[in-house]
Amino acid sequence: MERFISRFMTLFGYRAATNEDDMEGPGPNSRLIPFNSTDEEATFSRNKISTAKYNVFTFIPKFLFEQFRRYANIFFLCIGLLQQIPGVSPTGKYVTIGPFCVVLLITAIKEIMEDLKRHNEDKKVNSSECEVLDSQGDFVKKQWKEIKVGNIVRVKSEKFFPADLILLSSSEPNGICYIETASLDGETNLKIRSSHNITKELTSSKDLCKFDGHIVAEGPNRQLYEFQGNLVKGSDKAVPVGPNQILLRGSRLRNTQWIYGFVVYTGHESKLLMNSTKAPLKRSTLDKETNTQIVFLGCILVALALISAGFNELMQSNGNDIISYVGEPTGTAGLGFGWQFLTFFILYNNLIPISLQVTLEMVKVVQASFINNDETMHHVDENLGVDTYALARTSNLNEELGQIKYVFSDKTGTLTMNVMEYKKCSIGGTIYELDKPEHGSPGPDLIFDLNKGGDTSSVIEEFLVTLAVCHTVIPEVDDQGMTDRKSTRLNSSHAR
Repeated sequence: MERFISRFMTLFGYRAATNEDDMEGPGPNSRLIPFNSTDEEATFSRNKISTAKYNVFTFIPKFLFEQFRRYANIFFLCIGLLQQIPGVSPTGKYVTIGPFCVVLLITAIKEIMEDLKRHNEDKKVNSSECEVLDSQGDFVKKQWKEIKVGNIVRVKSEKFFPADLILLSSSEPNGICYIETASLDGETNLKIRSSHNITKELTSSKDLCKFDGHIVAEGPNRQLYEFQGNLVKGSDKAVPVGPNQILLRGSRLRNTQWIYGFVVYTGHESKLLMNSTKAPLKRSTLDKETNTQIVFLGCILVALALISAGFNELMQSNGNDIISYVGEPTGTAGLGFGWQFLTFFILYNNLIPISLQVTLEMVKVVQASFINNDETMHHVDENLGVDTYALARTSNLNEELGQIKYVFSDKTGTLTMNVMEYKKCSIGGTIYELDKPEHGSPGPDLIFDLNKGGDTSSVIEEFLVTLAVCHTVIPEVDDQGMTDRKSTRLNSSHAR
């Protein structure tokens, strides 16, 4: 029975505990992950990710579901099917169904092209390389999609973390490192993470291979700022591991030469992926409004067909000439009225033009192309190696751009770049400006007042000292002992 439960838990990405000490985990869904294990049966989530909307098997049902949420497509399909009934349609059989299939084909090609971009982005991420410790004690390069829970990886400066890691040690004293979490929470300020005292001395591959222990971590969840786990070294007592030791996927290592990390969550079980959803089947406001208008036009079309069929039935009952395009009268009055209604319904179907769909789809494709190549939205940052254009991941929502209803902002950096430049300051009631005015007399000079001595000089000196100590500056030193001033970053700025 225990073996069956263990296998059942393994199918869902968990491993059963092997003794009572291992049950010291933080919850019922906790997972036990040993160091330097060769157990290949532990089937946690793969590190391969997919953020695309479709795949080979789901494209047709998802695409048709999305298209037939539009009432116009349902209407054209009904008209096309009615035109296949002999003796009812006054038009050809393929007058509507043919163009409708072409519209669906064009839309399908557009969706495929947009989703291929998502697949290519996923492939690029999954094919990124990272150094993983093998059983021989050497670090070998593997693709991100090959990384498994329990692997020990080495991440170097300016690189992104391939999975959710527990920090073991780093190149910095006391095992600390600096990370940037802009991809997770938009914060550009660097954050400090520190390794546990038990592992901070593991600074070589030999030490890592010799380490005997395991980690009991809580089950995968969406809480970015919370983590509960226990670290057990050999037969020693378990010690807690918290959010100060966790390095999340999507974060980037900064101002630290390298770190060693222990993989705890991979792929779609990582906190970043658990907080991101699959590409939804979204509808724009224009689509919703078009649906409403088509329902209104459909009601008018039904009313016109009823009125025309009624008057035609009245004319036939009075012995008037038969109108050729509505067919021969039938013996049953009710049945004849129904056939005539269908005939007029088909005859008036151009009240809802099929060209509407073609025009909307083509306009959206062209708009997306303009967005993707707009030079005014071309972002270049040489320091970070960024050179990107705006990317319209789906053209279905182009018209939603700029349609802002609510803006929630807590501080600078949320809607701005959080880059502050000195303009002016006020010290002791005197305003010192950096740029001299073009017209009028120049203002007081800060350096001159600082050097002349007196009470003003002491106040200025106190202000400058306060401004300096209220910033955390992290210089990066290379192998030759030289400080790279370009890589200096501000961790916080809270001048009072």
